[in-house]
Amino acid sequence: MIATKRFRFALWPTLFTIPAVIMMLGFSVWQLERLAWKNDLIERMQARTTAEPVPLDKLSGNPAEDEYRQVRLTGHFDHDHELFLAARSLNGNMGYQVVTPFVLADGQTVLVNRGWIPDTRKDPARRAEGQVAGTVDVVAITRLPQVPGWVTPNNDAVKNVWFYVDVAAMRQAAGVTAPGPNYWFAAGPAPNPGGFPIGGQTQINLPNDHLQYAITWFCFAVTLTVIYLIYSRNLAKRQQDKPAA
Repeated sequence: MIATKRFRFALWPTLFTIPAVIMMLGFSVWQLERLAWKNDLIERMQARTTAEPVPLDKLSGNPAEDEYRQVRLTGHFDHDHELFLAARSLNGNMGYQVVTPFVLADGQTVLVNRGWIPDTRKDPARRAEGQVAGTVDVVAITRLPQVPGWVTPNNDAVKNVWFYVDVAAMRQAAGVTAPGPNYWFAAGPAPNPGGFPIGGQTQINLPNDHLQYAITWFCFAVTLTVIYLIYSRNLAKRQQDKPAA
């Protein structure tokens, strides 16, 4: 033990408390760094999704620069090869998001997520008005292939059930053989005839609780420090009050 007039620092509590406090303060600082990163990400997403749409050929080809940029696509939908992103909800209602090959004027084909449909509208015949034909202009947001989480189910190309966007696999499943960009495009909120699919499903309101987490870890560190000092003070007081042998 290390003794002072007012505190008596026991070995094992000290060996536990000092590393624990350092760890908690480290987590607090890390959350502040994450806060700065998240704020920058949200700012970039908002700026890009609200900027004037550009033609597809104006994208840089650099994923870090192109993601979330608005583009204007001109071509026609290949409705015969729709792909369905499963387990998608809207206002608490479960359904799908419809990803459709979009053939551009130059013959290139890209994938466009047209938006959400309820389970009851999966059959294209039940949303025939939304199966627009002919040449159309689509304003969409550039997205990158998604990386599945460890609990994300595997995609099933045979059953046409997709839980995350794998651009290469989805292009193959849709019968697209010509090379194309490793991007997909999320249609904006412009309404479709008949109301379905419902576009504008890209969410930029990302959770940003890092400041609360930083404060929480800092409070844990302060609380543990106070408990340690109170314990050490009480230990010294008991030692002082102990009758001499």
